[in-house]
Amino acid sequence: MEGVDFKSEKYEKHRAAGKILSETLSEAEGMIEVGTTHLEVAEFAENKIREMGGEPAFPVNISINEEASHSTPSINEKTKFGEDMICLDIGVHVEGWIADAAKTVDLSGNPELVEASEVALEAALDIVQAGVNVGKIGEVIESKIGDRGYNTILNLSGHGVGRYDAHVGPNIPNCAIRTGVELELGDVVAIEPFATLGGGKVTEGGKEEIFSLIQKKSVRGKKSRELIDTIENKYNTLPFAARWIGEGQGKISLQRLKMARIIRGYPVLREQKGKLVSQAEHTVIVMEDGCEIITR
Repeated sequence: MEGVDFKSEKYEKHRAAGKILSETLSEAEGMIEVGTTHLEVAEFAENKIREMGGEPAFPVNISINEEASHSTPSINEKTKFGEDMICLDIGVHVEGWIADAAKTVDLSGNPELVEASEVALEAALDIVQAGVNVGKIGEVIESKIGDRGYNTILNLSGHGVGRYDAHVGPNIPNCAIRTGVELELGDVVAIEPFATLGGGKVTEGGKEEIFSLIQKKSVRGKKSRELIDTIENKYNTLPFAARWIGEGQGKISLQRLKMARIIRGYPVLREQKGKLVSQAEHTVIVMEDGCEIITR
């Protein structure tokens, strides 16, 4: 990728998304305290993004304790924060160009677990540059988390971000691997270490509040056809929340579209019961001799 124009519209839109995300994440983090509802924080962040000229790249993820990803409130969610470990993961896009970042708020009395993922992220960012093998990044993450007595989550990884696609190549592992690719000049990637008291592998839970369009095809029912058009026009292929569609007929139509394999659902990803998870994440633009962190 010789001659990458870092002032092109693509990179400027990524940076704009990152600026919106940085401010939103900071303010949403400050709202998290015992007694506040999950829905209050999610809706505040999503509305803030829109007010600042962006759009959510995916529903605000609020993962609690052993949850690691894909958890977002339902439309009438009344669950309140208690003495929990809370991973707050937010994505923003500006005309499709995405930024993705996450922080963990500890109300559970386990600050060392939060520190483990944050230290691992900073160490990974320190070695990011064009030509570095992603396996080396994973090795650094695994080492820093292991040094603190925790495990990294092996089946979750960082990733590239594309236009209207929050998860493209290259995958950036959270452990050492021998078969990784090298980062290229101009890559836009999200690096996201997870630290856990568990065994280091998440599985799918039952709750499913996030969906995305995978194909458009004919379906019976006027409301279902209208919903497909709404999803395509509003969200493209990006994930969306069931609560953005509405209750009642909207929820029923979503299930019909899932059964027809027009949309897919994202079950909550969980560690072992009671095994806490922390997460830290930034999106960066890969440079010749380092990286530009666009979500700080």
